[in-house]
Amino acid sequence: MIFMSARFFVDTNLLVYAIDEFDLAKQEKARKLLKAGGERHSLVLSTQILQEFYVTATRKLEVEPLTAKLMVHTYSAFETILVTKNILLHAIDCSAAFKISFWDALVIVAAELANCKAVLSEDLNDGQVIRGVKVVNPFRNFDEVWSQLH
Repeated sequence: MIFMSARFFVDTNLLVYAIDEFDLAKQEKARKLLKAGGERHSLVLSTQILQEFYVTATRKLEVEPLTAKLMVHTYSAFETILVTKNILLHAIDCSAAFKISFWDALVIVAAELANCKAVLSEDLNDGQVIRGVKVVNPFRNFDEVWSQLH
């Protein structure tokens, strides 16, 4: 198992796959994880994730802006970390120290602040631990993540 009774930080790609009809297998897995994690109140995201989701949904998936807004409203029912000046400054340090993008560092620092032991992301290196937060690819490790959320 990855973590017992874990809180998971959700990266943008999990939200996007939940509505993307291009890869139905990933869509199904993303929806299952989001539903189960929502029911157990074990998922956390940040204002950055909601912003990135809105942009991706409207630009890449061509979702109507008001429909995407409703989705953002729905996803904001998860615990949501507000990206503050303090988080921003820590993310700059994290980016430089771990040689990751600033945007990925914002995810890691927000997850750390929320006491999440793992970030569910397809974008970072699966298994990597940054500032005490483990990166878990939810599609590569679906059964393990599912067992923690279900």
